[in-house]
Amino acid sequence: MSAESQLAAMAGGTLSAAELLSETRRRYELANPLVNAIVTTDFAAAERSATESDRRRAAGEPPRQLEGLPVAVKDLEQTAGMRTTFGSALHADFVPTSDSLVVERLRAAGAVIYGKTNTPEFGTGSHTYNRVFGTTTNPYAPDRSAGGSSGGAAAALAAGLVSIADGSDMGGSLRTPAAFCNVVGLRPSAGRVPNWPSDNAWETLSTNGPMGRTVGDTALLLGALSAGSDRAPLGFPEPFDTRIGAHERRLRIGWSRTLDGLEIDPAVTEVLEAHGLPTLLELGHTVTDEEPELAAADTVFRVMRGIGYARNFGSLLAGKRELLGPELIANTEAGLQYSLDDYLDAREQRTRVYAGMARLFERIDVLAAPVTAVLPFPAAQHWPREINGVQQPDYLEWMRASWRITVTGFTAISVPCGLSAGGLPVGIQLIAPPRHEARILALAAQFERARPMWRETPRVLDHSTPDRPHREETEALR
Repeated sequence: MSAESQLAAMAGGTLSAAELLSETRRRYELANPLVNAIVTTDFAAAERSATESDRRRAAGEPPRQLEGLPVAVKDLEQTAGMRTTFGSALHADFVPTSDSLVVERLRAAGAVIYGKTNTPEFGTGSHTYNRVFGTTTNPYAPDRSAGGSSGGAAAALAAGLVSIADGSDMGGSLRTPAAFCNVVGLRPSAGRVPNWPSDNAWETLSTNGPMGRTVGDTALLLGALSAGSDRAPLGFPEPFDTRIGAHERRLRIGWSRTLDGLEIDPAVTEVLEAHGLPTLLELGHTVTDEEPELAAADTVFRVMRGIGYARNFGSLLAGKRELLGPELIANTEAGLQYSLDDYLDAREQRTRVYAGMARLFERIDVLAAPVTAVLPFPAAQHWPREINGVQQPDYLEWMRASWRITVTGFTAISVPCGLSAGGLPVGIQLIAPPRHEARILALAAQFERARPMWRETPRVLDHSTPDRPHREETEALR
């Protein structure tokens, strides 16, 4: 069921929050050993929250936005009284005394928090593994990556372990796992979902955002997480209106196959061309071939992200290097090589990249493109080493289909598009200018109605297939 359907069932009295949590716990016991999406739990606290939700409904109190929905929070978000590791051995036993703003808003909206979803070390990279909890794998292929850094969230959604899920996105950490796991992930405009606590309150590369099995569920969570906060200076003042409208006219959609010359696996292109492009045309929109000018975004992202890593983790290299993962070390060392001039040049180049996108959107309303350059890759790999025979020099290179859009500041959503010949999910990325989440949500909802791929059953839930091979595949990765 979608989260919206679960809320309707609870409102109608055919389902209670306690029953929904109990069903979720049974699903957790069945499927989580196969995918390792939920890494910390507190069902006792969740049962108290579910009981309170049922009491409120019985007493006739107005239901809150997420009243009674079971969730698990990404392990980058502080949860008071519940272990928060950030995917790092440095914080393996850390238990915060306060909630992050995202968690505050989930609780205030009536969500029933029962656990934490896995993430790579400090959210580093688009493959979810760490030394604390091991690897999260894909519900559609348990020997494959679930993506990252919100890989635990995406896998949990696909496997039915949560009703909705929070995530965060710097280089595609919402969009890549959504595409890999056949769910929806929205990167909102900077400030739409305020972030606190943060060492950089003016951060614009990274943002929190919503994930769901459906577009409607994703919009529902965006409404609960949005609105301004005095603790976050970039926050939009008003909450997002979760009602998804219809387009009053045909949209002008640009169709980008490579996002300015990226190597894209033909298996990804095949699904997008066979299902994504025809669906947009069948919906009555005008589609033209467009390739945005984005190559300059590569240096911008590497410099700005690298300097952030150098600032945050540079001091750890000397004394605690043995506790850090190879990707974190490599990115921090790269960041330490950049100068103030590099940063200022990158900032100016980012402005030029944005201006180029703004010019493109004078003739289109939405850009449609690949979310990822590859299909979900073997989970035993740290990243794809080559695409179409082209070597990928590090773990950032293969993610450019997502992080080139990050640099622009545009909002983007990953929506399930289809399955490859081998049954692996492929997402389509819909992109619009900042503050136009409503536009891409409306188009995504249209697309989803025409192609309801979210109803595809993941392999780990296919009871006709014995679960022992899945379990063996997953255990081999730990």
